[in-house]
Amino acid sequence: MSETVLYDVSDGVATITLNRPDGMNSLTGEMKEALRATVRRAAADPSARAVILTGAGRAFCAGQDLREHADNLAAGKGLDDTVRRHYNPIVLGITRMAKPVVAAVNGVAAGAGASLAFACDLIIASDGARFATAFTGIGLAPDSGMSWTLQRLVGRAKAAELLLLAEPVKAPEALELGLVNRVVPADELAPASVELARRLASGPTVAYGAVKAALDHAATSDLASALEREAVLQDECEATGDHHNATEAFLKKERPTFQGR
Repeated sequence: MSETVLYDVSDGVATITLNRPDGMNSLTGEMKEALRATVRRAAADPSARAVILTGAGRAFCAGQDLREHADNLAAGKGLDDTVRRHYNPIVLGITRMAKPVVAAVNGVAAGAGASLAFACDLIIASDGARFATAFTGIGLAPDSGMSWTLQRLVGRAKAAELLLLAEPVKAPEALELGLVNRVVPADELAPASVELARRLASGPTVAYGAVKAALDHAATSDLASALEREAVLQDECEATGDHHNATEAFLKKERPTFQGR
């Protein structure tokens, strides 16, 4: 295990904490390797039915560690294939995880750090959080899925503005734009994100995974294809004990208890 990425499970909630507070949780090669492995661990962990992604200290994640990047440029390594080796599998691991992922954005989320937040299913931000696309500020195109996620969150026109101008967006504006689901005072961020994640962890995990799969498929498919994908996913959900037990509970006017299977 790496000290730069922490993993903890409690009450069905896995918390992944980016833990380089002195560097605003900017991502080094070692840290990206650890995060990729930790995302895979959370996805495979049967004790984790929901996941929180957050940062230690005053930042969520400032994106790529530019000191390390500058060293790679000086050594003639360029991007060192980090987009394909690290960022792409991390983002796919979050989006394809068959359980809900909540981003608890405690401060600055910039560049790939913002992309990580946008890849999560729900985003809670502290009132002091700021989002910045950042890429064009150093002469780069977006990566880590931001070209895909951002325009689906705010629309193409606003996404183009945010990417081209790279101006930071404070938490209240992010809420207004639909970048985040909720903004809370900084001292309430941790308990609010845990409360939400625990609520999700006590829900129908298979159905939540199906929701993610249906949305992902429909985003790039025609209606007929989306309908067929829904039918397949409904069949999978029907086979779960959660569905059968919840149906019986509904008929008995009882509150269902979900086991996540």
